Amino acid sequence: MVKSATKPLTLEEFLKLPETKPSSEYINGQILQKPMPQGKHSKLQGKLVTGINEVVESRKIALAFPELRCTFGGRSIVPDVAVFAWERIPIDEHGEVANVFHTYPDWTIEILSPDQSQTKVTGNILHCLKHGSRLGWLIDPGDRSVLVYPPKQQPELLQEEQEILPVPDLVSNFQLTVEQLFGWLKL
Repeated sequence: MVKSATKPLTLEEFLKLPETKPSSEYINGQILQKPMPQGKHSKLQGKLVTGINEVVESRKIALAFPELRCTFGGRSIVPDVAVFAWERIPIDEHGEVANVFHTYPDWTIEILSPDQSQTKVTGNILHCLKHGSRLGWLIDPGDRSVLVYPPKQQPELLQEEQEILPVPDLVSNFQLTVEQLFGWLKL
C-alpha cells in the first residue's frame, strides 16, 4: 500500500484545529506540542502572573496572561507568560478581553522545562522581539538563571542572587531579584 504524502498545514488550517493539552504551537510550518508543565515551572508561572498583575492591573497599565495563544508574523505560539500593555489588549464587541490575540506580547516570559529545547524556546522569544516585543525572559529553574533578551541588544545572563531582573518600562514598578524569583520555589 502506497501512503500518499500529506501536505503541511497552513497557519490558518492550524488555527482551526482543536486546542491540545498541553498546547501546540505552529512554528515554521510545523506543529510542535509544548511539554507538560512540571512543578517548578507551574509555581514560577503562577507567581509571575500574580506578582505582575498585582502591580499593574488595578492601574490599567498592563495585564499578564498565563499560556495565552499569540498569533503573529506567521507563527502561533503560547508563551508561558505574555504581558500586554493595557491599550494593546484585544477586546471583543462587549468591551471584554478577546479570546483571540493576533498580536505579539509586549513582554514574553518562558520557563524552561527539563525536556524542552532551549533553542526552540529562544527562537520564540526572538520572534516576539522581531515583531515588537519590548523584552523577553528565559528562566531556567535547573541552573537558577535568567537569560534576558532586550530588543536589538545582546542577551544578558543573570545568575547572582542580588541581581535585579530588568523589566519593560510599562511594568517598572515590578521589581524582582534572581534570589526572590527562585525563592518562590521553596515551600
